[in-house]
Amino acid sequence: MVNTWDITIPELTGDETRRAYIYLPESYNYEPDRHYPVLYMFDGHNVFFDSHATYGKCWGMKEYMDYTNTQMIIVAVECNHSPDNGRLQEYSPFTFKDPRLGTITGRGKETMEWLIHTFKADIDSRFRTLPDREHTYIAGSSMGGLMSLYAVLEYNSVFSRAAALSPSVWISTAKIIALIKNSSLDPNTVVYMDYGSREINFHPNMRQKFGRVASQLLANGVMLDCRIVPGGNHCEATWEKQIPFFMNTLLYEP
Repeated sequence: MVNTWDITIPELTGDETRRAYIYLPESYNYEPDRHYPVLYMFDGHNVFFDSHATYGKCWGMKEYMDYTNTQMIIVAVECNHSPDNGRLQEYSPFTFKDPRLGTITGRGKETMEWLIHTFKADIDSRFRTLPDREHTYIAGSSMGGLMSLYAVLEYNSVFSRAAALSPSVWISTAKIIALIKNSSLDPNTVVYMDYGSREINFHPNMRQKFGRVASQLLANGVMLDCRIVPGGNHCEATWEKQIPFFMNTLLYEP
């Protein structure tokens, strides 16, 4: 079951509304004493419904969760669709320059502060979640993948595991590596990170940048599941096929 409702993020876009989504497993309705781990996801409009997705194709998370009977809550919020690079600003921890777009002012910290202190707090009060770090995860793709990395590094006391699909580590690789180096991480931190073989050449030296970030995560003790997806591209159809891989990593227990 996926419920949707309208929210505002005053810190970022004032009174402008955007959709929030929550997936509740079937057992939620008939096991009233049960509490669930929570996965937060970026680009919520692309997570559950083709009719809501930017390019007409979603991740298909509901179908996967129902088919596998995975007992987890998924919460996602629609991105900023402003043509003035709204999504890039909200989903970047760093200010950066792009030859085509100019200077992008990073508002990722503001996004995460709202998500943790306002949105997560509301979700934990309204639904039967397991709100502790051990049972709180985060995932996204592209800029949402970058934000997932940022979240698990900068807010490691909140998120124990992250999935970063096709993360945009090209925008400021040196700053990302510095963030990893300077982060105080719980030894149980888990990260899934991938990149598609067909998208690896979209940005100069992308394979090297991806490898440097992966190496630094390993050097800092992160339990990393890292892969290049054969034939993978930068699109929801590819990310949908990776769901079994990253969900296995997020939920793996020995």
